[in-house]
Amino acid sequence: MSKSSQAGLDRILTLELARVTERAAVAAARLRGRGDENAADQAAVDAMRSELNCLPIRGTVVIGEGERDEAPMLYIGEEVGLGEGPEVDIALDPLEGTTICAKNLPNSLAVIAIAERGSLLYAPDVYMEKIAIGPGYPARIVSLDAPPAENIHNLARAKGVPVSEITACILDRPRHARLIEEVRATGAAIRLIGDGDVAGVIHTTDPDNTGIDIYMGIGGAPEGVLAAAALRCIGGQMQGRLQLNTEEKIARAAKMGIEDPNKVYTMEEMAKGDVLFAATGVTDGNMLQGVKFARDYIETHTIVMRSASRTIREIKARHQDLEKF
Repeated sequence: MSKSSQAGLDRILTLELARVTERAAVAAARLRGRGDENAADQAAVDAMRSELNCLPIRGTVVIGEGERDEAPMLYIGEEVGLGEGPEVDIALDPLEGTTICAKNLPNSLAVIAIAERGSLLYAPDVYMEKIAIGPGYPARIVSLDAPPAENIHNLARAKGVPVSEITACILDRPRHARLIEEVRATGAAIRLIGDGDVAGVIHTTDPDNTGIDIYMGIGGAPEGVLAAAALRCIGGQMQGRLQLNTEEKIARAAKMGIEDPNKVYTMEEMAKGDVLFAATGVTDGNMLQGVKFARDYIETHTIVMRSASRTIREIKARHQDLEKF
């Protein structure tokens, strides 16, 4: 990385990246609990795009709201920023957990990751099979190619606990009925979540506080790349496999340079190089507090991380210039 790129990423890390997720989180939080997922998501998209276009970057969205014909803003391939400064890839989810926000349930976030150009997985907006664990374990003790029971037993052995003390986080979806059955058959516990698998993956990094040891199952590919970016900064292991199960999806992926539709991507392949990650809480959760609205100010809780330095910053901000929000 050149010195100019290094400096550019440093500036983003200190304040600007946090501002991007703060703006999106506040916009979405104004609509939490109102039952309108689309309105909350659109508010977050508009706010995040506006703030991104104030940054001194030449950014390209590689993981976003969908492909160009599906999303009018923050679509895959859209260029954002002031058009000066470092060239970067951007993965984003302006509102991770739209249903969570609409129902005012825990762990809805505004999330973004930035890395040097060519560092983030460039993939279509499809599903991704994922498995993730936190730091401190030997390499390759879990694998998407292994049966769920084998992964559970290997993790328990590496952690030095009986299988009954392992908890897996899985999205509560009909497609996971067999996976849930196989995990429960081992004697392990399951934490079912309705949405928000970026938070679910991140929770594996702190099982003592979150109670989650492993994340398993199929969710969105955008969330997979964002989760991989976060783990690059915190530490852990993750694999992902795109669900390219139709000719149309395979063709879309091929246009993006994906030659092997069955490839298992490691965490480092999904998010390599120097990676920056930021998330702001929309609703209260295990990791971040949600946006708080007071009469004269707004409070936000943000985490900003960088892979190169393994720096993790928590920013609890009180915004008193309400016109900016």
